[in-house]
Amino acid sequence: MDLGARTRIAPKWWIWLAAWPVTAVFILSNAATPLYVLWQRDFGFSKGTMTVVFAFYIVGLLGSLLVSGVASDRLGRKAVLIPALILAAAACLIFATASDVIALMIARLLTGIAVGAAVSAGMAAVTDVAGPERKHLGALFASTAMVLGAGVGPLLSGVLSETAPAPTVTVFLVEIALLATAFITVLRMPVGRPAHRDAGSWIRIPRVPRDNRRLLFFGIAVFAPGITATSFVLSLGPALLSGLLGATSRIIAGAMAFAMFFTATAAQFAARSLPRPATMTISAAATALAMLTLAVAVHTQSPTCLIVSALLAGAGQGLGQLGGLSLLGHAVPAARLAEANAAFNIGGYIPAGLLPVSAGYLSDRVGISTGTTTFAMTLLTLSLIAGAAIVRNRPALTPA
Repeated sequence: MDLGARTRIAPKWWIWLAAWPVTAVFILSNAATPLYVLWQRDFGFSKGTMTVVFAFYIVGLLGSLLVSGVASDRLGRKAVLIPALILAAAACLIFATASDVIALMIARLLTGIAVGAAVSAGMAAVTDVAGPERKHLGALFASTAMVLGAGVGPLLSGVLSETAPAPTVTVFLVEIALLATAFITVLRMPVGRPAHRDAGSWIRIPRVPRDNRRLLFFGIAVFAPGITATSFVLSLGPALLSGLLGATSRIIAGAMAFAMFFTATAAQFAARSLPRPATMTISAAATALAMLTLAVAVHTQSPTCLIVSALLAGAGQGLGQLGGLSLLGHAVPAARLAEANAAFNIGGYIPAGLLPVSAGYLSDRVGISTGTTTFAMTLLTLSLIAGAAIVRNRPALTPA
């Protein structure tokens, strides 16, 4: 094994512990979701601007993925994760002291950079600790760590902002404490430096070996619609809740996001024994149903349909993520795995940034109902195309 040369197999509990830094960073990734309505009230920005603030996270993440995957495979997982955790703590401080939209954009940008490191170096570290004998378990733990953190963040933020003093401050102080424990975990993690380093540019579009490119394409085809659906819920979900329910409670907004990602986590554990093509096909179907239900929600003013849509979106992302990561974990050499994870996430996060922002600005111009319906039909079409491609290429998606 090229990375993290170990003399013995790490105990199973270390696989769980290695996933904690990923969870801690992803708690921050969505912690701002229930707070946007407070900042919008205080700073006076539109729905379009709200989605742009969200998209700065995507920009930081994509920029990070151009570097972090390669750096992790060359320098080791710890060399990338430690600076990422420090940046995440800096983002917390900026969020807690933000006085305008620019500060929010900077904090989201730094958060995206930290998350980019987590989804490349962090998730690869979990696979490294699991070892070649437990690759599927490593992929499962890495994937669930991401979605669990993404769900805990908004729930924690919603509860603390309603029950603790300083609603836009307290959650980020708590997150700094969580990041500190993740920092200690990374320092003690049983992974080493790479035994071999490939040549080439340090900043480049992440890629996988030629033999694995088709698998990467199919993984992205299913993962991208799922994560785009959950990104829409995170960015415009509170506005839809307010419009459909007249609900201004940040706990409700946080709880919906938590339920969405809890469903993603549960779906991954439920599907852990399924063949990868089946997991990916179900993912595409869940995302398509989520978008159909979202369109129904906005036209019938049904909060129940909105919540069902969020849960289906969570299942779509979780299963697509598990299927894609499992494909890469089984097929890509360990020395290229972090870069492969980076490529996978770039493919997913580009539409996850562009489409919700487009929907936000379209909603400002033509109304949130028409903007949401247009978004839903676009993603429904992409999901159906992806599902059909998976069904037609089942043998190619079952690597030895």
